[in-house]
Amino acid sequence: MNKHQTQGALAGVRILDMATVLAAPSGSTYCADHGADVVKLELPDGSDALRTLQPVKDGKALWWKVANRGKRGITLDVRTPRGREIFLQLLPKFDVLVENFRAGTMEKWGLGFDVLKQVNPRLVMVRLTGFGQTGPYRSRPGFARVFEAMSGFTNLTGEQPGSPLHMNFPIGDSVAGIFCAFSIAAEIARLRGDPSLPGVEVDLSATEALFRILDPLPVEHELLGFTRHAAGNMATYTAPSNMYKSKDGVSFSMVASSQSTFFRLADALGRPDWRSDSRYSTSLARIQHIHALDEELRQWFGNEFFDAIQPVLVQAEIPFSKVNTIEDVKRDPHFIERDAIVRIKDPDYGSIPAPCVVPRVTGRDLPSMTTGPDIGQHNAEIYAEIGIDDTEIDVLTAQGVI
Repeated sequence: MNKHQTQGALAGVRILDMATVLAAPSGSTYCADHGADVVKLELPDGSDALRTLQPVKDGKALWWKVANRGKRGITLDVRTPRGREIFLQLLPKFDVLVENFRAGTMEKWGLGFDVLKQVNPRLVMVRLTGFGQTGPYRSRPGFARVFEAMSGFTNLTGEQPGSPLHMNFPIGDSVAGIFCAFSIAAEIARLRGDPSLPGVEVDLSATEALFRILDPLPVEHELLGFTRHAAGNMATYTAPSNMYKSKDGVSFSMVASSQSTFFRLADALGRPDWRSDSRYSTSLARIQHIHALDEELRQWFGNEFFDAIQPVLVQAEIPFSKVNTIEDVKRDPHFIERDAIVRIKDPDYGSIPAPCVVPRVTGRDLPSMTTGPDIGQHNAEIYAEIGIDDTEIDVLTAQGVI
C-alpha cells in the first residue's frame, strides 16, 4: 500500500486536484480524510488565491494549510504545450480529476473530457463550477456568496424588516465541497462494482448544490403559494425554535417543537397550563401563535441567569446550546472527549489544530495527516512515476512548465 494512504474507505483511490481556492479542493480534502491519495496540482507561481487569503501568519496562509491537509503537491502549467503533454502522461495514474475553471476553459486548453477519456477511459472528471457546464450563466465568474444569493439560501437569513445577511464564512463553498466528495465516492463505488464500466464527466454546480438542500421551497410555493423569507433566528415552520438570551446576556439556541418536548419544557418552566392552552397545545396551534409563545419564553429566560437556565433545560432533556465561539468549542468537555479538534503535522509550526475527520467509523483510527503542501513540494516523487528525473525537472522549472 502507498505510504500516503490510510485504511479509510477510499484507500487506493488516487485523485488529481487541479482546482483552486476552496469549494472543489474541499471536496478532495474530505476524500483524503478517508484514505484517498490526493495530489494537488498548482501553477508554478503559486498564484492560487487561497495561498494569500486571511488568516495569514508569518507570511504563511493558515487556511491553505488546513483546507488542503493530507495532500501531496506538484506544480505544472497545463496551458503550455509541454505542460499539457506531461498532464496527459500523469492522468492514467489517477482515478479522479477535480477542476473548477469556468465552463469551456479546459476545452480551450485542449483538455476537455473527450480528450482526457482517450488517455484514461475510466477517469471520473468532477467539474465544479458556479453555475454548471450548460445554461446562459455557464461562463460567469462566481464566489460562495454569489451561489448563496442566487440559490435562494441568503433570502432565508437576516431580520425582518431588514437586509438579507451573509454569514462570515463561505458556507456555499463548503456545501459544494461536500457534494463534490459525495460525487467522487458515488462514482468510485460504481466503478469498483464493475471493472468494465467507463468513467464519467460530473457536472456539479455550486448554486444547484445549495438549492438542493432547500427541499421544501419549490413545493410550498407551487401548492401553497408561499414564498419563504428570513425571520431572524425564529423558525416559522415549527415552534418553539429560536435564539434566546438570559438575564446575564448569554445567547442560546433552543428547539422544543415536538409535542413531548414542548410538554416537558412547559413543566420545567413552571407553566403546565401551556399543555391545555388552545394556543399552544398542538404543533399547528403553536405556529399560528408563534409570536405570543415566543414572547412568553423571552420573558422567562430574560429573568434568569444562564447558569440557572442550563440545568433546568438539561434536566428536562430540552435540546439547546449556548452560541459557542471557538474558545468555547475548545473548552467544551464533549468536544474534548471526542477529539473534535485534531493536531496536523506542519513544517512551520510543528503542528496546528483543525476539525476532526467526519464521519467516524467504529473500529477505525482517525488518520494522522500533514498540512497542505508547499508549492511543488512533491514534484520529484510524483514526476518520477512517469520517468521525469531531477535533471529534467530542473530544465522544466527553468522553462516555467513546472
